[in-house]
Amino acid sequence: MLYNIIAIIASYLLGSISFSIVYARLFKGIDIRQHGSGNAGATNTLRILGKGPGILVFLLDFAKGTVAVLLGYWLSTNEWVPVLCGLAAIIGHNWPIWFRFKGGKGIATTVGAMAALAFWPALIAGILTIILIAITKYVSVGSLLFATLTPIFVAIFNFSWPLFGGTLIICLFAFVRHRSNIVKLLQGKENKLGTKKGM
Repeated sequence: MLYNIIAIIASYLLGSISFSIVYARLFKGIDIRQHGSGNAGATNTLRILGKGPGILVFLLDFAKGTVAVLLGYWLSTNEWVPVLCGLAAIIGHNWPIWFRFKGGKGIATTVGAMAALAFWPALIAGILTIILIAITKYVSVGSLLFATLTPIFVAIFNFSWPLFGGTLIICLFAFVRHRSNIVKLLQGKENKLGTKKGM
């Protein structure tokens, strides 16, 4: 039980390392949350700082989710613990203790966690997501598609109930975090990929 708690808390603290905020402060002297969409994530980093920083932040945020899940597998034999570790990392990204609980929406970290929890379902969902983003240019739509398809593919591939339940919780969490994006999409005001916002 103690190791389970340690794994989940460590995952939250790891998730709380907001690489977009750190990068923007170190190399540009700005708070990324005060520019563009105000979101501390890879997409806003891409819009404000360019492709290189955006890709780097995505990979680092992805790694947070993966490492958190692997930590859960390492420290516990309980099937739910890796799922909870992944969710804890996502929560840390969204509400980081190191940055006054104002972070991002956690999609890159979600992708990393999902990949570690269910590689093939996440891979298939990821490929379809990339295709959709390439066609529509809406990252938010792709993010929500990924979150929706992963638990569906988990069910199709006949994974365990803890895994299906965990990916479903993460999916619902993604929709909650994207409420404003959904409203903007319905209003036709959502920003497309490649849209630049000034600093």
